[in-house]
Amino acid sequence: MTLDEDAAAFAAATDLTAALRRREVSSRELLDLCLARIDRLNPALNAVVTLDTDRAREQAAAADEALAAGAPFGPLHGLPVTVKDTLETAGLRTTSGAPELAAHVPERDAEAVARLRSAGAVVFGKTNTATYAADAQTSNPVFGTTNNPWNTARTPGGSSGGPAAALAAGLTGLELASELSGSARYPAHCCGVFTLRPSYGLVPTRGNIPRAPGSLTSNDMVTLAPLARDARDLDLALDVLAGPTADRAVGWRLELPPPRAHTLDGFRIGVWLDDPGCPVDAQVAGVLQAAVEALRKAGARLSDVRPVDREAHDRLYDRLLHGAISLGLPQALYDRNRALADGLAEDDDSPRAGTLRAMTQSHRDWLAADEAREQQRARWAEFFRGHDVLLCPVAPVVAIPHDRNPDLSARRITVDGQPRPYGDLIRWTSPATAASLPAASVPVGTSADGLPVGLQVVGPHLEDRTVTRFAALLAELTGGFRRPPSASAAVAENGRTERTAHV
Repeated sequence: MTLDEDAAAFAAATDLTAALRRREVSSRELLDLCLARIDRLNPALNAVVTLDTDRAREQAAAADEALAAGAPFGPLHGLPVTVKDTLETAGLRTTSGAPELAAHVPERDAEAVARLRSAGAVVFGKTNTATYAADAQTSNPVFGTTNNPWNTARTPGGSSGGPAAALAAGLTGLELASELSGSARYPAHCCGVFTLRPSYGLVPTRGNIPRAPGSLTSNDMVTLAPLARDARDLDLALDVLAGPTADRAVGWRLELPPPRAHTLDGFRIGVWLDDPGCPVDAQVAGVLQAAVEALRKAGARLSDVRPVDREAHDRLYDRLLHGAISLGLPQALYDRNRALADGLAEDDDSPRAGTLRAMTQSHRDWLAADEAREQQRARWAEFFRGHDVLLCPVAPVVAIPHDRNPDLSARRITVDGQPRPYGDLIRWTSPATAASLPAASVPVGTSADGLPVGLQVVGPHLEDRTVTRFAALLAELTGGFRRPPSASAAVAENGRTERTAHV
């Protein structure tokens, strides 16, 4: 059988799995295609950092033999996939980009990885992450820096930059990453692919680091997020990943409601494209406005909204975020922060002071913040009684040039020629995170600089199917995924990355 490499490398997982079932292509052929592309393109990208080649070839062969024998098959049967290096994989090292975990080889899969395998996926490798998934870029001391396939001088975003870059370059069929403050949505925006941050709690997070290996809990806003080249694949992945763990399945099951509408003119759409608290660069704003105008011409019902108070939300989110991640700090660093916070003047309202107080807040203070979050969730529920989806930016800028300043607080982004805080990169994704809402990043075009731009689609809690359906309709209207212009040309022009993949 002759495999059209170009078509297969950038095909939707939904189409690839259908072709596998029809035996128009084999799992072994798809795996060999992915491995060959990684060998050729990954040195300039450093997106895939660990491979499980021998075991994957055995699994691909077994998948082909099972189909030939007419055995039952799962929804991902034979599909080669990769997962972010924060997710534990049995017998394959999982580092989370941390030197102290460079030799960590888990004995069992993360729950979500196990579900991929049970659905028939061939998990053949791991993709790069920021150290402990704690940056909006993707670089770490173990594997180095991941580059954007659209322009290797730019970041693919973070912390799931490896997954997004691998998908955009056609190195894998589907990806699974982790998401907190936009760790999947922002890289999807930077690399021009799709992602879904599911409603909080739908997908089990056991086995996701940065919580210490063996932990049974995760950050109370973390979820896992599939990334794909087609909106249909988000539903495919959600079918596999969502649902209770075995110990909870004895008492409850998951029945997600259907989409609120099936055509564009059936959706009530709120539009929030800019805010003085986090201004959006003209290059991004122009692409987003063009997408909204296309929706308007297609008969969609649109209204301008501002569903949350930006300043109040940002203050609350910072308290929740820094409080949640403080458990991952070494004790010595936590003690140092505690001493610094105790020494702050009462009237010190600087960003540094706010961070220190949030990272060392008392349980009483956290409970107050949690109540404020519940109040905010109630306001979102009221908002979605009158609207079906909210459209807003994923980020205020396109993929930024690599910024290796180790002091994140000193980093800046540029919005319409003016410096803005680096933290603005997560300001547009944080409202959905705090409120446990499903949110997708949908590629809707490219900027004047030729870089991808994503539009964020936010939906009501547990109505993930509404988000994925709208994402699919939006993609049909705006074109969806576009291949980066000649990844091989980027290799020739820019050479090898500072540290190539460890295989």
